[in-house]
Amino acid sequence: MDRFDPRGRVNRALLVGVSEYEFTRPEHRDGVPSPLPAVAHDLTLLARALERGGVVAPHEITVEDSPVLGEFRKALRTAVDAAEGLLLVYFAGHAAVPSAGDELWLQMRDAEVVRGGTAGFEGAAPFTNVLRILANSDAERIVVVLDCCNAGNAARVWEAVERPDIRRRVSVLMGVQANHRVDAGDGDTPTPFTARLVHLLTDGVEGQGDEIHFLALSEALRVYMSAHHRTERGEPWEPQSRTENPAVDVLLAVGPGATASGGETGAGAVRTVGSGAVGTPGSTGSTGSTGSAGSAGLVGSAGLVGSAGLVGSGGAVAHPARRGPGAPARLRIRGTLAAAAGAVRAARTRVRPPRVRYRPTGPGDPRPPGRTPRPRGPWRSPRRWRRRTAAAVTGLAVAVLGLTGYLVLGHGGSGAAACAPPLELRLLTDPDLESTVRKAADTYLTSGANTTHDGCRRSGITVYGAGSADVVAGLRDRSDPWQRPVGDDVDPQRDIGPQPDIWIPATAATAARARPAGLQRSYVWLEPDAAPFAYSPVVLSVPQEIAEASVADRTGDSLTGLRQKLRRRDGSAEVRRPDPAYTDSALLATVGLYGTGTPDVSRAEKSVDQTGPVSPTAGDLLCTLPGNADTDRGTAALVPEFLMVSGVGCAGTTRTLRMAEYPDDVPALAPLFVRVRWMGGDADRAARDEAVRSFHEWLTDTDTGGGSGGDRHDTGGGPGGGLAVFAKEGFRSPSGAHALLSSRVAGSGLIADPGPSPGAAGADAMETALKRYRNANGPGRVLFLLDSSGSMADLWQGPGGAPGILKQSLAGLGGRDEYGIWSVASPGGRPYTEILAFGPHRRQDAERAVDRGAVVRDAEADPYAALGAALDTMARKGRDDNRPELIVYLTDDEDNNRLTAHDHLGELLGPLHDKGVPVVMAALESGGCAKGGPDLRMSEASGGRCLDTTGDLVAELRNEVARTGTGDE
Repeated sequence: MDRFDPRGRVNRALLVGVSEYEFTRPEHRDGVPSPLPAVAHDLTLLARALERGGVVAPHEITVEDSPVLGEFRKALRTAVDAAEGLLLVYFAGHAAVPSAGDELWLQMRDAEVVRGGTAGFEGAAPFTNVLRILANSDAERIVVVLDCCNAGNAARVWEAVERPDIRRRVSVLMGVQANHRVDAGDGDTPTPFTARLVHLLTDGVEGQGDEIHFLALSEALRVYMSAHHRTERGEPWEPQSRTENPAVDVLLAVGPGATASGGETGAGAVRTVGSGAVGTPGSTGSTGSTGSAGSAGLVGSAGLVGSAGLVGSGGAVAHPARRGPGAPARLRIRGTLAAAAGAVRAARTRVRPPRVRYRPTGPGDPRPPGRTPRPRGPWRSPRRWRRRTAAAVTGLAVAVLGLTGYLVLGHGGSGAAACAPPLELRLLTDPDLESTVRKAADTYLTSGANTTHDGCRRSGITVYGAGSADVVAGLRDRSDPWQRPVGDDVDPQRDIGPQPDIWIPATAATAARARPAGLQRSYVWLEPDAAPFAYSPVVLSVPQEIAEASVADRTGDSLTGLRQKLRRRDGSAEVRRPDPAYTDSALLATVGLYGTGTPDVSRAEKSVDQTGPVSPTAGDLLCTLPGNADTDRGTAALVPEFLMVSGVGCAGTTRTLRMAEYPDDVPALAPLFVRVRWMGGDADRAARDEAVRSFHEWLTDTDTGGGSGGDRHDTGGGPGGGLAVFAKEGFRSPSGAHALLSSRVAGSGLIADPGPSPGAAGADAMETALKRYRNANGPGRVLFLLDSSGSMADLWQGPGGAPGILKQSLAGLGGRDEYGIWSVASPGGRPYTEILAFGPHRRQDAERAVDRGAVVRDAEADPYAALGAALDTMARKGRDDNRPELIVYLTDDEDNNRLTAHDHLGELLGPLHDKGVPVVMAALESGGCAKGGPDLRMSEASGGRCLDTTGDLVAELRNEVARTGTGDE
């Protein structure tokens, strides 16, 4: 892994903490929740820790205590302009997120929330703008540390940065996962996250020696905080981090006993050679003893300095950060001269404390308590000043002579260049394949196949998954808005992700379904391989206790036959399947479930019906089942076979042992490599084509070398390169008898040779099954409840406001579906008013009704009365049929006290369970679905889902509505 050592460079640390706010609730309705006195301690302790760390000099640290927004921006730009090596930006204070969860607003001293405004937050800096300002810095590496509620929402902003060179320079450490609030602690101690951060910077990370690097620090914080602290929702407090892949690890602090660092390895890495602090005043320099600098430079009492010896900020002679052999000579000259000149300046300048901007809190308090006093260091001695200045000047002269000699010897004209940021490829895949494809891409990044002869990376790869049906529709019908979104209704960039260079669907039939057809203009071209590169059958994963005993009985039968055998063995056994609109494996299982001819689709769907929401992926399904031990022991799951080998990351659950049964009428997964080209995307076509070709060869080559430079992962005669990763995950050969790619997956409940494979999936069969699934029970009924109370004003405007989210979810409803919309606010009398009468509607008419009738009212909502009335309404409408029904309640939870009062919640849970109408609670704040909270309890009682801004609320709500309706989504 590449590492960056900032010592000897021009670094800057900007520490921003907002402990005092001008507008706080309840005095100011639009203010922040409260002051944060603990943050004042954060600034003092972190500044001292960085001083002791020795990477950022004391005069390079700026502390901004409770700045207003303008002062923050000025301080940020000043630090950006000054930094050349490391720029560290720390923020502690309040932070807010909009209802869509797609931004993080850092709230400064003058922060307030403008009710009903489109932006919503005044006196706050959006993290998007912070990143834009940071992108203008000449600093080689930038580290951002956020200690605030909702800090993890910054990850989505960082991931949305299109330029990989910016992401590669900027690493972000976030104090808590997205959409979680945390307790700042009392006013006598620092905040819990910063307290642990300071501890690790001061005492080091266990097992990592004396140097504290970003990646190890981030992981140590995650492990400790998740084990010892909880968020306000009662979940483990898990700090997050983001670095571009391949990561460059940044040195942040050095302990007092740090040893010499090694030379540079890897492309573009910056390392310090020799000790960061060599010798002590008056010591005699000798190799191998205290005060030695190794071969790179030596300082003793006689003043002998090697060609790289420099005076460090701490008074001892150090070595400048040095670029590797691939760097141009002019950069090596500039770096060494700059470091040498800096050493002379340091020798002539008394050490200064961090520049702190404090504001008196009162007439009698001109300076806050606990302010870091001015340190008294050894540079205060005139005698030492003269001696060290002389040593520094000597070091500068020798360094210049050494570099001049280097050029005369001819090394400066070699033409070598530092590694440029690698070209970034975007790879889209099926959600069930995402984990395996990401592992393969990560392996490729560090393989010989992705490394040039200069040791540089050829490319980086961003892997992301999206719902299969959405991807097919996006590539086939929506390539124009994918390139240029023109509205909130259709936006594949938002709903799927960036335009891919590579697509790996789970079947060739899916690639065929995505081909543009008809006369509609398309902006995308698909170039699929002729054949898949791997294979995994869809199996019935049966708990071992109720599975067939003999191998013969587990193969050679249809899905219907295997299910009948299961019922004979255990009459209460159930079968579950993930969402057919989300993953290809679930849609393939549905092809087998419906069978051929004219199936009874409604009856087939009832056979896999379940209480509660459908799991989106096979991995989610296998993680959901262990939540109830009886359900896990008595439920078979239709999943890809490879998941029985690689497993899934189920937190805190132990899954029952399972056996695979192989239906002969369910087509298998057969991942296919598809090159995706976009109109107007040929500016770097040659380089992009070469990067795709290299990865394609490494991933799909069946040669044991895995293509050029492939890495072997299996010593049992299996494939190399990317197929070795798929072999380890449990995939099979795509041809012949479909033998397992690895012999090391025995004991996973699989059958090595399950017999003849089912035929390949057909595009028409998959499209027909998807259409039948969406219309399985006829048109649906949906009743929307829109919280219109006064507190919703902050969550009303724009596509991320409550009416905008509701309108986007209408895409899942067709012309035969029936739905209505209620405004929930209680000025008196009935707990709701009707915005849209219940019945079938054209979508445009429904949206116009929302625009006209959805207004915030000066009243509170009564969720108890409104939900009770909604249940009664839906029960009457569904009395004589089995059409799917759904209630959606969009709310900010501000009036949940009317649920918890007088045991109204307990009175409501019974009808929610008994009437059988799923309720989706869509909470437009991050804590809405907290464990034990009203929203989660109500949704679970009804068999519905609880959604909040912890996840992608907009997309998930649209999917829930689409499962009930017959629209195109």
